[in-house]
Amino acid sequence: MSRLVMKFGGTSVADLERIRRVARLVNAERAAGHHVAVVVSAMAGKTNELVAWTDGSGAAAQGLSPSDDEYDVVVASGEQVTAGLLAMTLRNMGVPARSWMGWQIPIVADDAHGRARIDDVEPEKLIAAMDAGEVAVIAGFQGVTRDGRIATLGRGGSDTSAVAIAAAVKAVRCDIYTDVDGVYTTDPRIEAKARRLAKISYEEMLEMASLGAKVLQTRSVELAMAQNVPVRVLSSFVEPGEAPGQGTIVCDEDEIMEKRIVSGVAYSRDEAKISLFGLPDHPGVSSAIFGALADANVNVDMIVQSHARTADTANMEFTVGKRDAARAVEIVRAAQPQVGFDDVQVNDEVSKVSVIGVGMRSHTGVAKTMFAALAEKGVNIQVISTSEIKISVLIDAAYTELAVRALHAAYGLDQL
Repeated sequence: MSRLVMKFGGTSVADLERIRRVARLVNAERAAGHHVAVVVSAMAGKTNELVAWTDGSGAAAQGLSPSDDEYDVVVASGEQVTAGLLAMTLRNMGVPARSWMGWQIPIVADDAHGRARIDDVEPEKLIAAMDAGEVAVIAGFQGVTRDGRIATLGRGGSDTSAVAIAAAVKAVRCDIYTDVDGVYTTDPRIEAKARRLAKISYEEMLEMASLGAKVLQTRSVELAMAQNVPVRVLSSFVEPGEAPGQGTIVCDEDEIMEKRIVSGVAYSRDEAKISLFGLPDHPGVSSAIFGALADANVNVDMIVQSHARTADTANMEFTVGKRDAARAVEIVRAAQPQVGFDDVQVNDEVSKVSVIGVGMRSHTGVAKTMFAALAEKGVNIQVISTSEIKISVLIDAAYTELAVRALHAAYGLDQL
């Protein structure tokens, strides 16, 4: 019998009725002959409530470090509640089940509390339980440091937990159940003609996740690609057998018969553009600016530099997340005496819109189509960045939905 890992997000376990539906979906996979492990998130809204409680405890006194390890103890408890409730529900249906916390498996993580990365999974006890016919219900989002402290994996970390477990137990697949029935060519809330993809490559999914698509956490896709774990995204809001063939398979590119030029359009409104004017145009300037930002853990995305009107000077624009914008400006201003630029400005009324597809590697004219479609709609491009399989543009936030719909039509994604 093959092993299968199933993961259910917060909306899928938001109340007891939904937990009962999850139990029926789990039991159906068990009846189909799988040895099942289930990774669960906290019930919808619970993690936000727990985070608010930690904020309410007050700030650390001057000279003291924040209690990040105790923060993790609090916020990891939401998944523990869900795991226990689902295990109880399964037992009440006559299905052998037990809950597992991250430290019981164990899922070994580093000590970067609140954003820990998984170092190792020691699955022997878990495999023994699964192969004995017991459903293992695992609290997602959490691991344990080598000195025995709970460490959480960052928001959305249950996806990463599930893929790590699937790799460790050599599962045939990792099924990620969410509130949508797969990965779409773009956000169906913006474009009604968006189409569900039957398959998408790891690389395309990684780009889509990092560029704003909310279906899967970026780190979970990285891990699935590194460990070659097939992932299926599907809806938890159906009963067993109601939607045969549903979902999207995230897999190796070689498993996709026909490579689409563009597979999807993604967007992100979590962007801020920082503009620097009158930079000295000589070596070392960029290193000083971006080195200071890196030291402060500020992630920089799109970067463009151009000559200024004054001789031997340049202007530079780059983007950061909105939450980092104020801090980025402070860091840049602190570097002004060393660097010697004239002025800095910030604009957080911008969005990033991207087209993604492995077919870009072998087809020309993708950028031409993108720029022509935006120009026809009167959308001005502020910054451009590219990789082998994506093109991203920064535009005025007011044109986000118009741009997404225009690009979706321009690449014929409504015809898939």
